[in-house]
Amino acid sequence: MGNPETFYKEALAWLEANCPQSQRTPASREELVYGGNKCVFPSDDAKTWLELMAARGWTVPTWPKEYGGAGLSSEEAGLLQKAMRKLGCRSPLIGHGLWMLGPALLEYGTREQKLQHLPGIARGEIRWCQGYSEPGAGSDLASLRCRCEDKGDHFLVNGQKSWTTDGNHADWIFVLVRTDFDNPAKQAGISFLLIDLESAGVEVKPCTLLDGNEDFCDTFFDNVVVPRENLVGDINEGWAIAKSLLVHERTMMSQIQEYIPRLPHSVVEYARNYVGLDENGQLADDALRGQLTSHLMNAHAMQLAQQRAFEERRAGVLDKRSTLYFKAWATEEDQRKDELLLAMLGSAALGWEGDGFSDDELQVTRQFLTNKALTIGGGTTEVQLNLMARALGLPGREV
Repeated sequence: MGNPETFYKEALAWLEANCPQSQRTPASREELVYGGNKCVFPSDDAKTWLELMAARGWTVPTWPKEYGGAGLSSEEAGLLQKAMRKLGCRSPLIGHGLWMLGPALLEYGTREQKLQHLPGIARGEIRWCQGYSEPGAGSDLASLRCRCEDKGDHFLVNGQKSWTTDGNHADWIFVLVRTDFDNPAKQAGISFLLIDLESAGVEVKPCTLLDGNEDFCDTFFDNVVVPRENLVGDINEGWAIAKSLLVHERTMMSQIQEYIPRLPHSVVEYARNYVGLDENGQLADDALRGQLTSHLMNAHAMQLAQQRAFEERRAGVLDKRSTLYFKAWATEEDQRKDELLLAMLGSAALGWEGDGFSDDELQVTRQFLTNKALTIGGGTTEVQLNLMARALGLPGREV
């Protein structure tokens, strides 16, 4: 790359000149942009912001230019993010295509697959969802049974996937399927397919969750014909791709708070407003004060650890084992923060709807319920602990 300081200044100047003012505030849940054929933009500014960033390749800055990216180095992409944070610029586009499938295709896809799918992801034209978990294969993903028969020029898929996030809003799904039922090794005989959700025989059914939203779906495949060119990698060799993609998913999960709409106040502000201060200017509840201090220390330590990993990666000396704890730590801490907020708000956190509660209070309650899924999605905390144990040469535990 050229001079980092020059790149940063130029990026900051471009963002200042092009990012609409309405896109420089935290996005609410309804204002997040996932793209896709079913996308309804929350505003004209959001649409313009996506188009401008996509044209520059900055929705996926490190991807090669021929695939819709900008060809930036990791350091340049980090400086771009720094400039965006300085101005408060929203992410113009988010989703599984950017976070997971794109990186997997860059590593394992053919050139034809990359040209077919990556530019559409980068421009927000196609929205993807993930088909991994099944009713009998969640954390033990290798036990999946979704059946895929090789018919020569195509595959025939039958089975079910569960917890398909945003499947009812997506255009395509990337799926793990069983192509060899005779191999005794669970990880063997699994393949990685790309399926158009408009294909005959696909049915997506939303599920109502604790927070009242329908973010997850059950996805059913009934004799779905999938062209052979939609196989990523070799047949029966999909487990390696699955593991690589899960690394990207866990990285995303460790940074999930960057994409979840923020509460209107900080934890400290909620403490002041709902618990109050004593005559010494300290939080009036000793126990809550200790819990708040612990949370703030943990959150700051997590930020420092992530920054260290970023610097070590940039220097080429990163031990990948050191990042295994990020997902488990970050999601567990998010849930501890939610529990702390509920304790601070007291009865004000018991609302579901109605005039008796403010919008802020209702958002705290809904976030508490939403975030219960964080320690399950992307691999449960128990699975993450096993991964950490094995990386350290320690015995794992059956879960």
